[in-house]
Amino acid sequence: MSTPSPFPQAASHKPQASLGILGGGQLAQMLALAALPLGVRVLVLEPDPHAPARECAEVIQAPYTDPAGLERLCGCDAVTLEFENVPTLALAALEGRVPVRPGGELLERSKHRAREKLALHGAGAATAPFVVIEAAADLDGALERVGGRGVLKTCELGYDGKGQVRIGSQAELEGGWAALGHVPCVLEGWVSFGREVSLAVARNAGGELAFGGLIENVHQHGVLRTSLYLPGDPAEARARDLARRVAQDWQLEGLMTLEFFELPGGGGPGGELLVNEVAPRVHNSGHLTQDGGGLSQFEAQVRAALNWPLQDFAPLLPCAMVNILGWRQGQEPDWPGIYRLSGARLHLYGKAHQPGRKLGHVNLVAPDEGTLRRRLSELEALIPAFIP
Repeated sequence: MSTPSPFPQAASHKPQASLGILGGGQLAQMLALAALPLGVRVLVLEPDPHAPARECAEVIQAPYTDPAGLERLCGCDAVTLEFENVPTLALAALEGRVPVRPGGELLERSKHRAREKLALHGAGAATAPFVVIEAAADLDGALERVGGRGVLKTCELGYDGKGQVRIGSQAELEGGWAALGHVPCVLEGWVSFGREVSLAVARNAGGELAFGGLIENVHQHGVLRTSLYLPGDPAEARARDLARRVAQDWQLEGLMTLEFFELPGGGGPGGELLVNEVAPRVHNSGHLTQDGGGLSQFEAQVRAALNWPLQDFAPLLPCAMVNILGWRQGQEPDWPGIYRLSGARLHLYGKAHQPGRKLGHVNLVAPDEGTLRRRLSELEALIPAFIP
């Protein structure tokens, strides 16, 4: 008597699944590396001939809207996203021909800050106060409505601190909107947060949910510097509840990551959580799941995209991550020191060096919090922070 396959879409005559990915950067590279041991063949559509995914997946070098490239993706069991700025035309060409997870509707929501915030409120998640700026008339009184101080962000295309300006006066608001090109923006009220944290949630087409752990993040000059995961964070249950609400309300299929501001409360972790942004994919902060034990966020996205069974993907051990950005002369990381540091594991993406560019990261695992924090201080000393 044969044993039924545990994979809903893997018939007995087709032992290998195939996954298409729109985008070929380092996230696609790591998704492909996670898919390979599962017997999943990965096909990537990416215009850049030097994209990192070329090292471990079949890459179709063509524009995202290339008809022949999209036709080949339609031969996959499912298609997922490596980044959110995929042209709408590409998703429209795939619609109804191959499952795209996350789908176009969720992508259109999450790639536009105003639509995203409105949808978060609709799902019962709180955000910083905000005003949508689409015309000069919207500038009048906007700063007062968000508390007199804020951040002006473009509705689309901003990432790693780009496309945003801090605002403290009406003159700065008018000048900031002009500097951003008079494009649609949101003005967010300034949040005096205690911590920045993130949590990923995966959901398959059957509605099964799985969660990553709550990760504490530190940014420098708008770019993630370090991420830290410690089991038993007191804010994790509340973050999971918010992620569940949003995933179910938005009918997520695939994986998405919610970034939160945790407000100060009670002299320690435990204040209100405000959703800052949503990424419809794996996230830089979740790279530490590669080495923390258990599933990685990358395998979780692969499984969810293929509608396979899920399980939670929080690390099993205390772990951390430090990003490696392209360095200025005399600031190169201490590579031998990184190799020698107990519990450290280096991940490089194969990208050409450029100051400030994300070139890799180092994950760090330790048996307890004290050891992790001590080794993290050592690791940060080995990787100079990038100063623009």
